[in-house]
Amino acid sequence: MILPLYSALVRPRLQSCVQLWSHQHKKDTDILEWVPRRAFRGLEHLSYEDRLRKLGLVSLQNRRLWGDLIVAFQYLKGPYRKDGDNLFSKACCDRTRSLGFKLKEGRFRLDIRKTFFTVRVVKQWNGLPREVVEAPSLETFKVKLNGALSNLT
Repeated sequence: MILPLYSALVRPRLQSCVQLWSHQHKKDTDILEWVPRRAFRGLEHLSYEDRLRKLGLVSLQNRRLWGDLIVAFQYLKGPYRKDGDNLFSKACCDRTRSLGFKLKEGRFRLDIRKTFFTVRVVKQWNGLPREVVEAPSLETFKVKLNGALSNLT
């Protein structure tokens, strides 16, 4: 009974605006992850990761990564493509084998910029396999992204 309640009521609150507000400190991540740790108390004999795996859930940090990549896809290849041209700069296509699907990483003097969406998503996007990045639609991208992220964890 707790799993449907958590999925419907708690997790959406924890994930709201997570693409805009990126917690950068470990203590902030621990505070947010404390809620699902506490919600699934009946499985104390398992580690937190094993509890999530047994319940078919992923950590909030992995959900944030998944959401970041979906938003990036929408800005790069989806309905917000015109706005994405102003947000991201593509790497020169003659130096990569991905035909221009790599994004250019910026260099900044201030560390605070590293948590901005347009900066933190570049490394994850460039690390995706080619078949994921070349997905023709958002639905196909989500399916392929789930497969790629499940192989990483």
